[in-house]
Amino acid sequence: MGIEGPFWRAIAVFRVASLAYAAALMVQHDGYAEPALGWTVIGLMALWTAASIYAYSVETLRRWPLLAIDMLVTLACLLATPDVQGDQQAGPGTMPVPATWVAGPVLAWAVYGGRRLGAVAAAIVGAIDIWLRWQVPGVPILLNGTVLLFLSGVVVGHVARLAKQAEERMQRAAEMEAAQRERDRLARGIHDSVLQVLALVQRRGQELGGEAAELGRLAGEQELALRQLIATRPQSMDEGSTDLRALLLPYATARVTVSTPATPLDLPARVAAETAAAVGAALDNVREHCGADARAWVLAESGEGVVIVSIRDEGPGIPDGRLAEAAAQGRLGVAQSIVGRVADLGGTAEVVSRAGEGTEIEITVPA
Repeated sequence: MGIEGPFWRAIAVFRVASLAYAAALMVQHDGYAEPALGWTVIGLMALWTAASIYAYSVETLRRWPLLAIDMLVTLACLLATPDVQGDQQAGPGTMPVPATWVAGPVLAWAVYGGRRLGAVAAAIVGAIDIWLRWQVPGVPILLNGTVLLFLSGVVVGHVARLAKQAEERMQRAAEMEAAQRERDRLARGIHDSVLQVLALVQRRGQELGGEAAELGRLAGEQELALRQLIATRPQSMDEGSTDLRALLLPYATARVTVSTPATPLDLPARVAAETAAAVGAALDNVREHCGADARAWVLAESGEGVVIVSIRDEGPGIPDGRLAEAAAQGRLGVAQSIVGRVADLGGTAEVVSRAGEGTEIEITVPA
């Protein structure tokens, strides 16, 4: 039954205790004005108490049809009060026939849907109770019961929702811990096998020279990328969010240095993916215009409500007016792949470049 189980069991105990209290009031008042009808209502309450305890214990039945029937049965018993009590309804402090039993659906709605749904259920039951009292001349309309119903619905709903959130967090934490243990196991295996082979290929390639040296260089880049990958902790498992670091670190090579903070850079999944794509487009430009051997640096950091990623290279820089000229010629690599992509996210991309001094692109996206 999960974390909700104790709540439903507590409601079941409350229903039984409230039923006994309503029956005791019936005995105390000698069945009110219409004993036969009164005990019929008590019998209906007893039947529904048994049925609801069973129904709410089955998780697949805890849905809107059951909640609606629960509310309708309770309101029917409450509306029978004038016919059962007759003139005794006008007595000071007289409770309706179901007495505190009417709080059952309020508590059930609160556990199912939280404090807002609990408040709605309390408003429905409280409004009917006030309307019944308003129908009897000379009976003061007391709001004590309605206020208590409202407080019960809100408080129980709030506590139930907090319990659900705590259970979800514990589940996510357990999943992350299991994922990290598996990741550590795989990392040890990769370190003892694949990384050692790649390091050997790099070393032997450098010793042999020629084409073997190129293979060794590629093996070295893959070794570095793989080390970065296994060193990165699993990204945030919150639904719809992604740790930007996990998307940026794979760009690291022997010629591209990626620096990220120790803490996660959680962004909405789409924002993180598009930001990483813009960084990839910037690095593609570095390779295309500065050469395969050009060095580049990627720095990601968090600011006040934003995440900032800067890409800097040591290339020849961009001459003044070259970006505007490229856009006019239909070459929209920077204008669309970087600036336009970031603008769609509500962020900004600033390109700072001078001939002979390299280029720096600073991407700022809202966090």
